[in-house]
Amino acid sequence: MISDEIIALVIKFKTENHRWGFQKIKDQIVYLGFKVSKNTVKNILIKHGFDPYPNNDTPSRWKEFIKSHWHVLAACDFFTIELMTSHGLVRCTLFFVIELSTRKVWYAPIKLQPNGDYMKQVARLLADSEDGFLNKHRFLIHDRDPLFTEEFKEIIKTSKSKTKTLKLPAKSPNLNSYAERYVKTVKFDCLNHLILSSTKQLEYVIEEFQNYYHHERIHQSIDKIIEPIHKLDDNAEIQTIERLGGLLKSYHRLAA
Repeated sequence: MISDEIIALVIKFKTENHRWGFQKIKDQIVYLGFKVSKNTVKNILIKHGFDPYPNNDTPSRWKEFIKSHWHVLAACDFFTIELMTSHGLVRCTLFFVIELSTRKVWYAPIKLQPNGDYMKQVARLLADSEDGFLNKHRFLIHDRDPLFTEEFKEIIKTSKSKTKTLKLPAKSPNLNSYAERYVKTVKFDCLNHLILSSTKQLEYVIEEFQNYYHHERIHQSIDKIIEPIHKLDDNAEIQTIERLGGLLKSYHRLAA
């Protein structure tokens, strides 16, 4: 009688390691202290619709590629926010870059209507200065927005960082999922709850959100705060840190 635990392990290992064959899965399960034969593993795989044989020719999935390289990967994107000015609604476009391994985010200076000249300036800030955000990254992922001009890409490629740009296929937001997820976070946690009337006000809000996002928010995907800055004491009373009038809250045992 094959236990449900062994069946679950076989399926788990094959699902998470699609190049593994039944022999390698069997070896891993035996290493974990279970008794199982390679034929049993093979039959479990076949019964559940898996190819039991190894396939080293299978190309890497995008998710695997990202995780294998994310310490040298960054991704960028735009999102828009509408400002309620005295002249009516004005749409403002924000450009940001996210470091995939840490989720740290960098914003370009805010401009209502970005153009090619603006993007060249942004490229220099990102990659051609001593503290440029891309200095440690080999690749920058971006979509097919026409603002990612040849001049923008050339400046980044020939800069101090020597970063290469990777243009994603059309209609593939899932391939830039980390940047897409950040846009959802900043909008749902912050911007969607505010009525802003100027770029100066927007800059202040983004700065406050960045302080919260980098230094106080616990990120489930990496199970930690990106850059803790507060001095903590495990024996101290729990205190609340509020930003933007309490819209953003975090709780810490702050040292006196």
